[in-house]
Amino acid sequence: MAVRIRLRREGRKKIPHYRIVVADSRSPRDGRFIEIIGQYQPRAKDGGLTLKQDRAAHWLDAGALPTDTVRSLLRRAGILKARHEARVAKKRRGAAIAVEAGGDDAR
Repeated sequence: MAVRIRLRREGRKKIPHYRIVVADSRSPRDGRFIEIIGQYQPRAKDGGLTLKQDRAAHWLDAGALPTDTVRSLLRRAGILKARHEARVAKKRRGAAIAVEAGGDDAR
């Protein structure tokens, strides 16, 4: 089952608001979903983005692929940057070589 993180349209005509949902990629846009992880209101003056960051990170770790629009919303919320920095830090810690203390044993 291919899981996507995408927008589900709600609201009235000409006044949309969206829920950010985790859904099977084969289900329709406004159809069945697995979990609601946030909301996006594009007409709001303050940005209109609310997101459960822990659940978004969980689904990204589980392999869910965000759509292009949701990817830009996750970038705006700072989730993708935090994931990238954590991944780079983990890679650097693994590549670091320990230096022995007090070591002029080569003489």
